[in-house]
Amino acid sequence: MSTVTPFHVAIPVHNLEECRNFYKEVLGCEEGRSSDHWVDFNLFGHQLVIHYKPKEETHKSHHNPVDGKAVPVPHYGVVLPMDTWEALAERLKQHKVSFVIEPYVRFKGEVGEQATMFFNDPSGNALEFKAFKDMTQLFAK
Repeated sequence: MSTVTPFHVAIPVHNLEECRNFYKEVLGCEEGRSSDHWVDFNLFGHQLVIHYKPKEETHKSHHNPVDGKAVPVPHYGVVLPMDTWEALAERLKQHKVSFVIEPYVRFKGEVGEQATMFFNDPSGNALEFKAFKDMTQLFAK
């Protein structure tokens, strides 16, 4: 696998302080630069920026079936080493995070077997964190 460079993603949040606390205290992300309308975070070596956007009156969610589960669309996250994924799952449970999809192993015994979990931040942004015992399976068909 080649060297991976950090990605940058900016997401909307309707309560900057509540989400700032979630990403810092619950996920354990280090805070970087910020202003009155946005905050940078180090999300496992990647640059995540939360940007204030007023809450919409209606929000229609969508899900697609994957391995018998309803996966929220859109979502974002990071592929982590298995021990880091396990520690994050435990940290989220300790913080009483409500999972959209509880931590489990998807595609067990098949190509692409992976540990995964889904949850929402306080603004309803869906996050998925996953891990592979065998990282060569990341893009396997």
